[in-house]
Amino acid sequence: MSGISSPVRRSLFLHAPIRRTPRLMLERMLALVDDDTPPDGPDGPVAVLERRLAGLLGKDSALFFPSGTMAQQVALRLHADRRGRRAFAAHPQSHLEVWEEQGYNAVHGLWLRRTGDPHELLTARDLAAIGEPLAAAVWELPQRDLGGLLPGWDDLREQIALVRTTGAAAHLDGARIWEAQTYYQRPLDEIAALFDTVYVSLYKSLQGVRGAVLASDAATIDAARVWRQRLGGGIRDAWPLALAALTGLDTLAERMPAYREHAIAIAAAINADGAARAHPDPPQTPLFHVHLPAPRRAVEQAGADILAEHGLQLWGRVRTNPDPARSSFEISVGDNAMDFTPEEVATLIHEVLDRAAHL
Repeated sequence: MSGISSPVRRSLFLHAPIRRTPRLMLERMLALVDDDTPPDGPDGPVAVLERRLAGLLGKDSALFFPSGTMAQQVALRLHADRRGRRAFAAHPQSHLEVWEEQGYNAVHGLWLRRTGDPHELLTARDLAAIGEPLAAAVWELPQRDLGGLLPGWDDLREQIALVRTTGAAAHLDGARIWEAQTYYQRPLDEIAALFDTVYVSLYKSLQGVRGAVLASDAATIDAARVWRQRLGGGIRDAWPLALAALTGLDTLAERMPAYREHAIAIAAAINADGAARAHPDPPQTPLFHVHLPAPRRAVEQAGADILAEHGLQLWGRVRTNPDPARSSFEISVGDNAMDFTPEEVATLIHEVLDRAAHL
């Protein structure tokens, strides 16, 4: 790796530090602060955020969690306990499976029925083939590790109806529900109405600090509050996390359609150039993958050198591929990526590939 270091000046990466410095984030948060309001009271940021998201999602109630990992595991635990079943279904690339160290099993004694092809969207046929009673099924909308793919609206409704006939609950991993809305073109509450429980992230689409919210009927949220306390998530002074999320809710959510249009333009420029391939084509959401004809380690080194020499960050991480001569990375369009023209992104990909070829 290059020994040269340089600060990030521009970045395609959604969570690059350039718009997430403590000073910038605190300045945005301070604009919402009212010194006369107790921070943890019924009109404090946490309570306001919970009410606003419950309303947007059309649910009776919502509850703040310090992490999405905790929120989703609690939702699945509640569905399992109510039904006396320990299995739930999810796509093999579900966040619950890939990134959470099987916490659903280690902490809650649940097990996952990996359902569907790892490289394709879940289908009704996949769900029908399970053949054992489920506590719940999980849909991640959009499916991040598939390039932001989403099932069609009618397909989604068919899948959920099939699961409900077995007595299982429907849970939405809606970490990026605002991105999904740009594809479905339906109000958030209409999307959320398909599901018994809905989790949303406070730092992905909304670019907050950390945290999550779980929304459902009042009885489910009351039970979730008990589990949150048991797991150590009932923290006091969570208001800074809620305040950062409210800032994003007031400013970023309405920009999602523009982000998606820019994602479509970037992907079109990449595919027209032909050196790499953007997938899906066109992107269904502001998120898509760029597939490169170069191995991961060479691409990582090329990207590190570009960052060191020019202060340009092109990704958060590079993904491996079953073909060792290929790799990919994600572009999730937000304010950072809006600073790049589609043609500039295509040119930068050429530079990455040229450098990788000489490593």
